[in-house]
Amino acid sequence: MTDRAARAVRFLELHAGPTPLLIPNPWDAGSARVLASIGFQALATTSSGFAATLGKLDGSITREQALDHAEAIAAATDLPVSADLENCFAHDPAGVAETVALARGTGLAGCSIEDFTGTDDDPIYPLEQAAERVAAAAEAAHGGEIRLVLTARSENYLHGRVDLADTIARLEAFQAAGADVLYAPGLSKPDEIRSVVSSVDLPVNVLALPSGPDVAALAALGVRRISVGGAFAYAAIAGLVEAGREFLDHGTLKFWDRSAVGGAAARAAFTR
Repeated sequence: MTDRAARAVRFLELHAGPTPLLIPNPWDAGSARVLASIGFQALATTSSGFAATLGKLDGSITREQALDHAEAIAAATDLPVSADLENCFAHDPAGVAETVALARGTGLAGCSIEDFTGTDDDPIYPLEQAAERVAAAAEAAHGGEIRLVLTARSENYLHGRVDLADTIARLEAFQAAGADVLYAPGLSKPDEIRSVVSSVDLPVNVLALPSGPDVAALAALGVRRISVGGAFAYAAIAGLVEAGREFLDHGTLKFWDRSAVGGAAARAAFTR
């Protein structure tokens, strides 16, 4: 078994550990190395965080950019990395399969597919089409020596469709279509999270939200993986704005205190 294949196996195993897998979302190679250095066991890319590094909003990067970025993150550490591939940059199953097949060659341990169409007027694929797309992604992810861990996402709650029954039906269909992990970002109520977890047999990922349960409470609900999306990337941008505003508006230099902490973390994580 190659190192890449072993990483994918390890990634799936981490979903069955004694506690939920905490999977942060770095936005470049440097942040990936810092997060690896402080003890995380796996990483996932963030489409919004990566787009921000290019001065763009989420949903504006190309497939080539996303795959190049995923390869850079995967090469930055020895940890398993899963890629946020949005809707796999295709509407049809053949295009989805092509994207996932390309992802298998980047050093990733996993990737995700979502049922968001990419358009605000009609944001969610019909259930049958969404399941067909997941089936195509699963076939591409699981073929060959490297068996990528496929996360299938129901995006209802992020796009104004607060419909728990439909979300669960979608996750059940994605499970039947061959996904390895299920994810419905935007869930924050404990009862809804519990309903999702109890309705499926696969590991469930939950996006950590300030309005939702903390890690211990999510663990008690049966959640197997917890991610942060673009939150860490935006927290870093907030730190930049705070430092810039202090310097620009007040002319003071207290930001050097935080800079010293960051510099020490970088020296611990980076190599020449």
